[in-house]
Amino acid sequence: MPDFSIEDQYQGRIAGIDEVGRGPLAGPVVAAAVILPRDERLPVELLSELNDSKKLSVKKRDHLYGVIMNCAEVGIGAASVREIDQINILQATYVAMRRAVDRLDNVPDQALVDGNRDPGLPCAVETVVKGDSKSLSIAAASIVAKVVRDRAMARLAVRYPFFGWEGNAGYGVKKHMAGLGDVGPTAHHRKSFKPIADLFDAMMDGR
Repeated sequence: MPDFSIEDQYQGRIAGIDEVGRGPLAGPVVAAAVILPRDERLPVELLSELNDSKKLSVKKRDHLYGVIMNCAEVGIGAASVREIDQINILQATYVAMRRAVDRLDNVPDQALVDGNRDPGLPCAVETVVKGDSKSLSIAAASIVAKVVRDRAMARLAVRYPFFGWEGNAGYGVKKHMAGLGDVGPTAHHRKSFKPIADLFDAMMDGR
């Protein structure tokens, strides 16, 4: 379970940073930067229940999201499908992370970033592989980013009901792929991802 062991190595305002949405065929990539309180303002349940967002149920994520938003300083950033297609998913992820940090009240003294690459933040950075299972701050960021992105994809699913985005968040699962076969890609699909690129090429060839 994640704890504050990594955070304890630093002084000042420490932000955990994580992203969600690098792998889907549709929708934005979303990042969150979270600075948890390190005193009595931190709800005890976050110490015992925070974990990698992928290991939590939807109900648990939604609950913890509310707890985090009520007690922590949070910045949320995203990069659009157009940006993903223009600069590639890795660079778009960095853009989303920088935007998340920009939306904090002030630049943190230290950032703990999930993964092994520095996204180019305006503060000191430590990268932490599998950080959402090691650092409470990164785990909190993973939950915020996941809930924000999942809710955005669920809203899009109302307008585009063919792909099951309310359940698969844009990943290339069976229902999503069936929808692509039935109605083709939308403006929210990533043209730079091969399955989608092939569909757009086929549409152009069929003109």
